Amino acid sequence: MFSIFPLNRTFILTVAGLSILVGLIAFTEHRQNHRQCEGIDIRMDEVDGHRFLNRNDVLKTLTNEGADPLLGDDYADMDLKLLEKRLKQNGLIKSCQLYRDLKGILIADIKQQRPLARLVPDGDEAKSAYAGYYLTEEGHWFPLSLNYTARVVLVSGPYFSERKSLTTEKNQPLLELLRQIEKDPFWKAQVAQVVVDRNREVTLIPQVGDCLIEIGQPVELESKFEKIKLFYKHILPLKGWERYRRVSVQYRNQIVCE
Repeated sequence: MFSIFPLNRTFILTVAGLSILVGLIAFTEHRQNHRQCEGIDIRMDEVDGHRFLNRNDVLKTLTNEGADPLLGDDYADMDLKLLEKRLKQNGLIKSCQLYRDLKGILIADIKQQRPLARLVPDGDEAKSAYAGYYLTEEGHWFPLSLNYTARVVLVSGPYFSERKSLTTEKNQPLLELLRQIEKDPFWKAQVAQVVVDRNREVTLIPQVGDCLIEIGQPVELESKFEKIKLFYKHILPLKGWERYRRVSVQYRNQIVCE
């Protein structure tokens, strides 16, 4: 006669094992949820060496200037998503993630903003060393840092007077112009400032000399940059740095020097 006892025994042992495992998981989860915050570990990236924030800055934002110290608080009463929103109120923080480890340490992974250019304001505000904003590759503005100054190209002009977001489609050519300057060692060394008028006409101010370079609309950039290189390599060595005050490359197949 076929015995079902071995099958029943295997089934019972399996159920018992699963029950113990679930119980252990539940116990561990309960224990972790009722664990207190034993410390705060702030981990920050330094994109291209940028150090806009230090750990004390992040800690002040996270703890609401010390009003909500977090240390000793139960994790069951802690809203990590709410704390992440608090951190994101700091304009120097691009993104963040909070989680805890098995020892009860609250870990904050911080990604800092990455600057593409720096806005130089006009008027009385420009007199301050801390005036202006940085522009990200995505077209967002974020405030300057008291800890660190990034070496990026300057932007100015009426086009930025209201400091609107540059994330729209029509501003992508302007962002691409700034990206090309930032990523190319030659242009990063040559261009000190990018001036944009209300019609989005672009003029470059070089690091050396007083000659202004008129780009016009930020389109057909490859062709325009090639013409500027021709000017630098073949015309300036013959005529000298002080010969011209204005160079225009905005017209096809032309370099206009005055």
